[in-house]
Amino acid sequence: MTRLSVNINKIALIRNARGGNLPDIFQISKDIESFGADGITVHPRPDERHIRYSDIPRLKKIVSTEFNIEGNPINKFMKLVLKNKPHQCTLVPDAPDALTSNTGWDTIKHRNYLIDIIGQLHDAGIRVSIFLNPEEEMVYAAKETGTDRIEFYTGPFAENYHKDRDEAISPYIKAAEVAKKISLGINAGHDLNLDNLKFFNEKIPFVDEVSIGHALVSDALYYGLHNTVQMYKNLLVKDNK
Repeated sequence: MTRLSVNINKIALIRNARGGNLPDIFQISKDIESFGADGITVHPRPDERHIRYSDIPRLKKIVSTEFNIEGNPINKFMKLVLKNKPHQCTLVPDAPDALTSNTGWDTIKHRNYLIDIIGQLHDAGIRVSIFLNPEEEMVYAAKETGTDRIEFYTGPFAENYHKDRDEAISPYIKAAEVAKKISLGINAGHDLNLDNLKFFNEKIPFVDEVSIGHALVSDALYYGLHNTVQMYKNLLVKDNK
């Protein structure tokens, strides 16, 4: 089945609103894993408004599934990642003041830069995924950077899902077929939720992993964290019929 990595940024945002460590993001990370998640994702931003750089070493020690750190590979970020060596690093081209990630890499324009960054991460034994729009030419160019995986930015899919879900998924299917053909692993993330996740996963059944945070944490306010993790996991079960 497609693996579920839970992004805990929004939980850290609640913690930071009052100071201290309530909710305890470290205990919650262990609980999320025990509830069935396949990994923990964090996205430390330069302003540290949710996950703090100082959180990373402790999370690295306690995460027993897969630890994924995502972000823009500025010097401070790269030092953090290379020191703590997560299982996966997802490179995202977001501006320092970005509210949330909103586009993928131009892998043609930034080819040489990405080759250098990915080389550093590979030398440290870290699997690399790069955030990408569902554009076939960008997938082909991503292969040239040496990345192991791509992560589709699924914001546009989610935005247009209720207008015409077949049209919304179409570019992702085409780009995913290219990735499969050239042996790139596929992750996906951004605005995937209980409503649209099953359809996305059925239409692209060879997605390796989805990273979900905002929607999952929001749903947990109603259903509880244990139930919510299970609900998302159930949507990712492959239909073998």
